[in-house]
Amino acid sequence: MKLSQNGDKAGQRRASRQTGGVVDLYAQLHAGYRWQVDEVFNMAWVCCRRWADADRLLPASQQRVAIRSHQPAGEGGMASPELTFVALQEAADALSRVLQSQGVQRGDRVAIVLPQRCESAVAYMAVFQMGAVAMPLSMLFGPEALEYRLQDSQAVLAICDEHSIEAIESVRAQCPELRVVLAAGRAAGRGDLDYASALAAQRGRFKAVKTKAEEAALLIYTSGTTGPPKGALLPHRALIGNLPGFVCSQNWFGFDGQANAQSQAVFWSPADWAWTGGLMDALLPTLYFGRPIVAYSGRFSPELAFELMLAQGVTHTFLFPTALKAMMKAYPRPRAQFDLKLQAIMSAGEAVGDAVFAYCRDELGVVVNEMFGQTEINYVVGNCSRFWPARPGSMGKPYPGHRVAVINDAGQACAVGEPGDVAVNRLDVHGDPDPIFFLGYWRRDDATRGKFTGDWCRTGDLARQDADGYLWYDGRADDVFKAAGYRIGPGEIENCLVKHPAVANAAVVPKPDADRGAVVKAYVVLAPDYQVTRPVDAHLRQSFDEHLIAELQAHVRALLAPYEYPKEVEFIEALPMTTTGKVQRRVLRLQEEARCRAASATP
Repeated sequence: MKLSQNGDKAGQRRASRQTGGVVDLYAQLHAGYRWQVDEVFNMAWVCCRRWADADRLLPASQQRVAIRSHQPAGEGGMASPELTFVALQEAADALSRVLQSQGVQRGDRVAIVLPQRCESAVAYMAVFQMGAVAMPLSMLFGPEALEYRLQDSQAVLAICDEHSIEAIESVRAQCPELRVVLAAGRAAGRGDLDYASALAAQRGRFKAVKTKAEEAALLIYTSGTTGPPKGALLPHRALIGNLPGFVCSQNWFGFDGQANAQSQAVFWSPADWAWTGGLMDALLPTLYFGRPIVAYSGRFSPELAFELMLAQGVTHTFLFPTALKAMMKAYPRPRAQFDLKLQAIMSAGEAVGDAVFAYCRDELGVVVNEMFGQTEINYVVGNCSRFWPARPGSMGKPYPGHRVAVINDAGQACAVGEPGDVAVNRLDVHGDPDPIFFLGYWRRDDATRGKFTGDWCRTGDLARQDADGYLWYDGRADDVFKAAGYRIGPGEIENCLVKHPAVANAAVVPKPDADRGAVVKAYVVLAPDYQVTRPVDAHLRQSFDEHLIAELQAHVRALLAPYEYPKEVEFIEALPMTTTGKVQRRVLRLQEEARCRAASATP
C-alpha cells in the first residue's frame, strides 16, 4: 500500500483546480493508486513487531509509545501509564505462549471482551501472531448477546476483565466449546487463569506464524440493526484495504509535511476497540504507523472529550455524529476554553449533517471528514479535506483503491441523482483485487452469496451520486419509508431538528396511519438547557411540550418540504443505540407498530 504526498508538486498544482482553498487532487490520487499486497502478511507484524525490533536497543526514554492510558484528574492522581511498542511486543509474546499452552491453535477463535486498555492491544497482537482468529466482543453486551456470539463462533478461549466477567460467567455453561476464561484487571481470580500472573511466568520471544494475507484474522459480528448479528470473517489483508481511507480521512495521518520528519500524531477515539470503527479505524492503523493511541475506558461526555484531547495533545480523532452533536450543544465555543492541537476529525456511523459540519469547521477549526463503510467492506468512501474539498452533508467520494458505485436492483449503475444501493466492486479501477473485502459470513454461505450481485458487494445503504462523484446518504434501505406517497429519508429531517437549540439528538421513523400509510414521527432528546427548564409539574410540562413541539414543527417546515415535517414529536431521555453508536431506528419503528396494534385492539 503506497500513498505519497510528495512527487512533482508543481505538476500536481498545474493538474489540479483550486476549490474553496483546497487543491483538488482527487482524480490524480484515485486514478494513480495501485495495491501492493504481499502473499505473506500479518497484522501483528506491521502493527507492532517491526517497531519493537527497531526500538529494542534504544533506551526506554527513546522508544516509541504505542498506548497511552488516560487517567482524568481525580481518578488515581498519578501520571497516565504508557506502553511502548517494545513492551507491547514482549507482553504479546508472553500471552501467545499462554494461549498456546491452553491449546489454542491456528484458526481457533479467541474472544476478546475488553474495553480500551493496554491488555486489549496485547491480546490482539498475541492472537494475530499465532495465526488464531480474534473475536472482539463489547463489554456492553449482556448475557444473551454474549451467549449467541460465543456459541455461534465456537470460541475456545475468552479474555475478559471486571467489566465483562460476570456476563461471561453467567453464560459459560451454555458454551461448551469455551474451555478457558483468562481474567484481567480487577477480575483476577475469577477466571480459570489470572492474566497478570500467567504472563509473568512466560519469558522469551514467540516465533510468529507466517500467515497468508488471505488468512482469517478477525471475526466481527455485525451490529444487528436489520436482523440477527452475522459474523464477518476478515483476513489480514483487510488492514491494507483500510489504510488509504484512514490516511485520507485523517488528512494524511503519519505525514507532518516535512521530508523525513517523524510524525507527531497522537490519536484518540471513544469508539470501542471491540467493533470495526474502534479497531480498524483507530487502534490498528494508528499502530501501523508507529504512533501512540490514547486508551480510555470510562464514560464518554463532552467535557471528558475536550479535556482528554487537551491533556494528551490529540491531533487526530474519530468522533461519531452522536458525540459531535453532544459536544456542539455543551460547548458551542470550545476554542474559548480548550487550546487543542486537532489536525483532523473523521466521523462515521450516521450522516453528520451540515449543522455539525459547520460546527467542526467554524468552532473547532477542522473540516470534518465523513467516512462510510461497514464491517464487511470498511473505509471505502469519504473525504480528505487536505486534498479534495469536502461538501457539507456529503459522505464523500470513493477512496483511492476502491471502485464504488450506486447501483439499482439489476446491478446497473444508477443515473446521476437517482437513489440506489451503495456497492463496492471486487476489482479496482485497474482490474486488481481490492484487499478490503471480507472472506464471508461465518457459517452463512447463503448470506454471503446474497451480499453480492456479480462482483458488486451491496452495502444495503441508499445514496445518490452527483455529477462530480460525491455520494449523498439517504439512509439504510429499511429506514427509508413512504408517507402519503412521498419517499422519506430520516437523515435530512434529523439533521434539521438538531439545528434547533432545543434538540440534542433525534430519530425519525414512520408511524402507521390508516389514511396515509404512515406519518412522520420524531423522537427527540432535549439539549441539557431545555432538560433543566422543562417543568416537573405535569400540567405545566404538557403546556411546555406542546409549545416546543409546535416550534420544532415550524422549524422543519421552514427549512424542508411540507411533507417532511414531523406530524408527531415525542420527547425521550435517550435514543436506542447499538454498541457501535448507531441509532436503532428499527427499535423505534417496531415500537410504533406495536402501539398501533394495541390501539386498534382496544374496544
